[in-house]
Amino acid sequence: MFDSARCMWMRGGTSKGAYFLADDLPTDIAERDSFLLSMMGSPDSRQIDGIGGADPLTSKVALVKRSERPGVSVDYLFLQVFVDQANVTDAQNCGNILAGVGPFAIERGLVEPSGDETSVVIFMENTGQIAIEQVSTPNGKVSYQGEAHIDGVPGTASAIPVTFQDTAGSSCGTLLPTGNQVDIIDNIPVTCIDNGMPVVVMTADDLGISGTETREQLEQNEALKSRLESIRLQAGPMMNLGDVTHKSVPKMTMVSRATQGGSISTRTFIPHRCHASIGVLGAVSVATACILPGSPAHALADIPAGATKTMPVEHPIGEMTVILKINEQGDAESAAILRTARKLFDGEVFAN
Repeated sequence: MFDSARCMWMRGGTSKGAYFLADDLPTDIAERDSFLLSMMGSPDSRQIDGIGGADPLTSKVALVKRSERPGVSVDYLFLQVFVDQANVTDAQNCGNILAGVGPFAIERGLVEPSGDETSVVIFMENTGQIAIEQVSTPNGKVSYQGEAHIDGVPGTASAIPVTFQDTAGSSCGTLLPTGNQVDIIDNIPVTCIDNGMPVVVMTADDLGISGTETREQLEQNEALKSRLESIRLQAGPMMNLGDVTHKSVPKMTMVSRATQGGSISTRTFIPHRCHASIGVLGAVSVATACILPGSPAHALADIPAGATKTMPVEHPIGEMTVILKINEQGDAESAAILRTARKLFDGEVFAN
């Protein structure tokens, strides 16, 4: 039985996860997933017998390997390890865990540092898209110290700018998988969108909330959760995702007017627990929905003028700024976001 592996535990953005060289884990998927579940301590709501943090945001895995693709540094596969279910899924990307991939690749010798800043080109295996990270490498080593701050993480750290390319239709095949800017599900107008993350966007008001509630308040609202799950299960097939009963996508985002000077305010279920903030690629999808005239989000959003739109997406503990570059047709051509990461420990992790 496979019972241990070299592992680096890292904070990536507002998540934490276990980073592995792909070659350090079994090639057999069932054996690999069994190890990851045991390592994290799943299924158990406390994950008491593993290193997981009893939250979807701290029960994540990155598998990284040197890429054979021209112009690409490394390939990255994201795996979500469920907390209270014996389930490991690769059905989505994670832009927060992505933030740690560049530093990890340099730390493990997959990418040679080049000057004070090293560019790492990352192929996201889950969806086939490219991300480019700029990692601080003074004196040929990764530096995690810096002045960049992201909401949801105390203190400051080295900035890791991330630019996404060709993210439209990452999981669903096209930006608007239903072919519409707005659909009606259970009498609720929604935008089903995928610009890096499949998301169903609807207004908080239509779901009977203000959009200013805390995460805890929303998680206690059983009627709201039931309505969201009904919409999600219907949206899944419409978004080319099939039966999503046991999947972590699509994410469910309720939007309202910004209250802290941002472009839009959000409350997101991922899918059954309310997100403490919002996922990186989820924020990109929501910001993109805001610029669609037919979307429920459009009328509520404060959208800046110009071809480069800097859009702070507010969430329960702050905001995440998305920078969209718009082409002549008015479509989002690329998206960039600022993240940070930190190495927490490096060693060997064990399964039971």
